[in-house]
Amino acid sequence: MPEVKSTAIVSVEGLPIASALPQGVDETRIAAMTAAILSLGERAAHEMSKGDLEQIMVKGTDGYLLVLAAGPNAVLVVSTTPDVRLGLIFLDCKRTTEKIAKLI
Repeated sequence: MPEVKSTAIVSVEGLPIASALPQGVDETRIAAMTAAILSLGERAAHEMSKGDLEQIMVKGTDGYLLVLAAGPNAVLVVSTTPDVRLGLIFLDCKRTTEKIAKLI
């Protein structure tokens, strides 16, 4: 999918597991920031009685950052262009997170 610009799999503790990030992007920093976003999202979801957190979407002027739970131990992070078809990317991400959850 050409709209996907980078991806990473990180642990819920904020450690990088695997990534395909642009040159110059620090995977350790991305992993730590993702863990922080995930932690805040989980707390907000529970505080607002929304159940277990499944995904977080950050929209910027240059695209989206998707953070999706991949089982109890990992998180999938996907960076896309602004013109991505969100329905398709979420479907692909769901399939991918299910596979990751089985492996990790």
